[in-house]
Amino acid sequence: VPESSDLAETTWPGAVRQQPDWQFDEASAREDLQRQFQTRDLDGFGCETLTVAIAAAGALLAYVKDTQRSDLPHIRGIRQESQTDGVILDAATRRNLEIDRTLNGGEEHTLYAIYDSTVTAMGARHLRRWLHRPINNALEIEERLEAVEQLASGYQFEPLRDTLRDIADLERILSRVALRSARPRDLSRLGNSLLHLPLIRSQLPKASSKLTQLTAALPDYPELTTLLTEAIIDNPPVLIRDGGVIAEGYDAELDELRGISENAGAYLLELEQRERDATGLSTLKVGYNRVHGYYIEISRSQSEQAPDAYQRRQTLKNVERFITPELKTFEDKALSSKSRALAREKSLYEQIVSRVAESLLPLQTTATALCDLDVLACFAERSISLNLCRPKFTDGTLLQIEGGRHPVVESARDHPFIPNDTQLDDKRRMLLITGPNMGGKSTYMRQNALIALLAHVGAFVPARSVTLSSLDRIFTRIGSSDDLASGRSTFMVEMTETANILHNATERSLVIMDEIGRGTSTFDGLSIAWATALALANQVKAITFFATHYFELTALPEQHAAMANVHLDATEHEDHVVFLHQIQEGPANRSFGLQVARLAGVPAGVLGTARDKLQALESGQHAGPPPTQNDLFSAPGPTAPSPVLDQLRALNPDDMTAREALACLYELKQNLEDTP
Repeated sequence: VPESSDLAETTWPGAVRQQPDWQFDEASAREDLQRQFQTRDLDGFGCETLTVAIAAAGALLAYVKDTQRSDLPHIRGIRQESQTDGVILDAATRRNLEIDRTLNGGEEHTLYAIYDSTVTAMGARHLRRWLHRPINNALEIEERLEAVEQLASGYQFEPLRDTLRDIADLERILSRVALRSARPRDLSRLGNSLLHLPLIRSQLPKASSKLTQLTAALPDYPELTTLLTEAIIDNPPVLIRDGGVIAEGYDAELDELRGISENAGAYLLELEQRERDATGLSTLKVGYNRVHGYYIEISRSQSEQAPDAYQRRQTLKNVERFITPELKTFEDKALSSKSRALAREKSLYEQIVSRVAESLLPLQTTATALCDLDVLACFAERSISLNLCRPKFTDGTLLQIEGGRHPVVESARDHPFIPNDTQLDDKRRMLLITGPNMGGKSTYMRQNALIALLAHVGAFVPARSVTLSSLDRIFTRIGSSDDLASGRSTFMVEMTETANILHNATERSLVIMDEIGRGTSTFDGLSIAWATALALANQVKAITFFATHYFELTALPEQHAAMANVHLDATEHEDHVVFLHQIQEGPANRSFGLQVARLAGVPAGVLGTARDKLQALESGQHAGPPPTQNDLFSAPGPTAPSPVLDQLRALNPDDMTAREALACLYELKQNLEDTP
């Protein structure tokens, strides 16, 4: 954000980076983007008139270039997205639905953990992106669902997934290629991955339009594949500086230079034997070290017999080391050949990386297509393993679910999950949900939101059947904690989230409201919950699940046809409460609060006192008048008339003597004492 921006660090803790204001200049940003994309204007990207977005994109590009110390040649375009392109999930919704993080920050027992059976690293990241960015384009959703159904038919996903397991992380590899930081093993894996493209194409069903589109994004790349497979050895070293990366036979000059070094051992053995024979010295041998290079070593006892052509190089305790003109000539040639071979290999490697970079755009398209295939095949496998159904989309306002299940809760339980139905439409837009704690209200609401989210991702969903209309947003107000950094109490956080929903939800939104109003006094909380429910049902008209312990709210459906009461019940058996987890029409008649407290381990003495107080309250006895709630924001109301005030207003001190004023003061005091 610009340095002059009033966005504080507390807005997005740890995520705000301030940059100079000049980096957000629209004209400069436009020039930077056009230079990056090598275009005359931005018309081709559909964002020519989006001046604020251009300024932000230019600043972002400058920031990334600065942090990466690179020109980022792989960034070749810009894509605009609007709120109408997908289903909007705010931060609270992502957190409450536990898409890929639980409320305590773990990754296990999340929607992502249950649905992820991808077989590539880039496919796993792609699935996470899809779950966080559901779409509402009906055509694209249907294309994904059709592809999933085709892959699931006859288990056609199995051979495809077996092949995809051999595909490397092309997204990361291509990014390193663009930044010229790709390592030898990156290129080897890229080449091996490209070899699998013909097989992948042959394994895709032909009936799906989505799969047909993806097939077109998987060309053979014959020249590039040949280059990578013939130029790079199968299991190259980690770094090019280690040498031995370029395959033998790829470059004649490199092979010649390598030959000099590789044949050195045979030459030295031949030289050693020849010199022994010529000198008759049995202790003579040829060796090498990094400091002194090549040498002829003779024991001290025989060193005096060395020929005159031997030049002394090093004297040690027990041996003398010599060099000859022939060995010196070989040394110069052998040592230079190693460095020259490594330099040649580095040059060839850089050329290969540049050749790959020339095909960067189509390769990135291929990588994205492989990601799509991995996720779609994952959805096909999950549809069978988890007994999922294909959702159906319709016009209007509708959320009809038969036998819906919560995928995460179902997978974590040892006993069967109890499915529930849901029926909401333009005439029945809100369910007021009552029932005991631990009865399953939150699970029921969350499972409906997750089913709707998964349907908009293009995945099969946990239910017997689902028919729904397209959504624009999903909101959740479930639980709250205080925000100490911003100085907001738990109730303030709750009201902020509620205000956000009331301001931004539409009749195409899905809203979950759980226990709103419990953070303040009973009457205030009840009043807020009552008014919020009315606004959502009659003004916003969103599809709403409204869970509450305020039983007074169950009277609303009698006056408002858009609302309906449902509840989750429980029974007592041998002094134990049994939760039925089954949605039933109508309001609940008991809360089972004391029973839940006993299950939680509340001491028996406290439970006994609570039970006595509950009986007293239910019989109409009260310990005292209910406390009043001060209104901090309204002006004080009118006060009762006061004769003393009227008398004071009538007085004119300027017309009174000191004695008259004193007498009037005594009179006023007496009148004030006489006033009841």
